[in-house]
Amino acid sequence: MTHSDKYFEIQSNTKGIYKEKGSKFIAYAFPVHTENDIKARIDEVKKIEPSASHYCYAYILNHDMSLQRTNDDGEPSSSAGKPILGQIISNKITNILIIVVRYFGGVKLGIPGLIRSYKNAAQNSILEGAIITKKLKEYYQLNFQYTSMNNVMRIIKEFNLEIVKTDFQLECKLIFAVPKSKANTIKSNFQKNHKIIIKHLKNL
Repeated sequence: MTHSDKYFEIQSNTKGIYKEKGSKFIAYAFPVHTENDIKARIDEVKKIEPSASHYCYAYILNHDMSLQRTNDDGEPSSSAGKPILGQIISNKITNILIIVVRYFGGVKLGIPGLIRSYKNAAQNSILEGAIITKKLKEYYQLNFQYTSMNNVMRIIKEFNLEIVKTDFQLECKLIFAVPKSKANTIKSNFQKNHKIIIKHLKNL
């Protein structure tokens, strides 16, 4: 992932169901981007399913999938959160939360049965939705005089850069976005002209 412009997210909220020996597992998948989003979604599911036995979940955040967490919510260790997380990782999705709620059916499933059930419920919620490809971009601001305008626009056209914002007053300002893999090439092209000041703003 670190050398790629691409990462994957789910397009919208989805729901998947799996049943085993009377127990019912309902998986809710949400696109999320912050830990506050995650807390709000967990609270939301608890209100939708107030009488469930367990609310187990896993999530991954950041384009490089660097933040990963699981919660077994009282189920035996690694029997719920870990298989949910495994489905997220195997589909290479990030910025996602999957909560699987369980309604106990009166028959104990054992560790293998729990792992299978949480895995399948999570998998079903992913299969119910669409996975979308997102591009990782870097954003830069250019400051330059009108005399450098032609040079700036030539580079923008040559590399098909996305112009985000322009402000052509006394001094010209332009914000553009570029795929992360091309960022160094673009920077060096602008830096060849010492009259153009380029400043990195953010990654998104």
